[in-house]
Amino acid sequence: MAEPSAAFCSLEGKTALVTGASRGIGTAIARELARAGAFVVVAYLTAETEANELAGEIGGRAVQGDVGKPEDAKRIVDEAGDVDILVNNAGVTRDGVLARMSDDDWRTVLDTNLSSVFYTCRAVTRPMMKKRGGSIVNVSSIVALHGNFGQTNYAASKAGIVGFTKSLARELGSRGVRANVVAPGYITSRLTDAIPEDAREGMLSNTPLGRLGDPEDVAGAVRFLCSDEARFITGDVLLVDGGLGM
Repeated sequence: MAEPSAAFCSLEGKTALVTGASRGIGTAIARELARAGAFVVVAYLTAETEANELAGEIGGRAVQGDVGKPEDAKRIVDEAGDVDILVNNAGVTRDGVLARMSDDDWRTVLDTNLSSVFYTCRAVTRPMMKKRGGSIVNVSSIVALHGNFGQTNYAASKAGIVGFTKSLARELGSRGVRANVVAPGYITSRLTDAIPEDAREGMLSNTPLGRLGDPEDVAGAVRFLCSDEARFITGDVLLVDGGLGM
């Protein structure tokens, strides 16, 4: 059997911008893209120390801003330079049942999770179309497809990403620009660590692989979709959920 190529899913010479990169899944994505050879711009909102440490570790650069604001999103893209890869990972939760959900909790989640994707994609679209190449990966969630109690705002924002990305893929395909979605299932994080044991067991019993995912599981999927090995894939939703969404 032939040895696998070291260049498989290589991103050598590419510049990647990853939003929400200072923690969790975003950090794993930034590390994985850098490992593949990309120069990674780490976009963050508040975790300055973590973002700068990560940028130093992977030989990239950190840029601060709120991608939920159009002017910040454009500035971040401009400061990133000639972007070949955009990964939208920034996201927040403000959980609560709909009957008691405040306007602010609704707007904050929609602005951070969905409007940010619009702002950053709009900013990279013209340059990518002009050079007839680029890859956009937007991070959604299994919740977008199945819903979740107390997360109408979060589910709406993540489902919106799916429809947005499929439409974007149709708009950009003729110019050689691809747009895809990665939808993680339950991934090990501070949030899942706080889940009661009975609820955790329920999740695992419904997951064919029988475990929570790791941030690196998501990062590997993102790397693949960003690479030339995925050059004929666009408008797709890749579930990284251990089979939970079947």
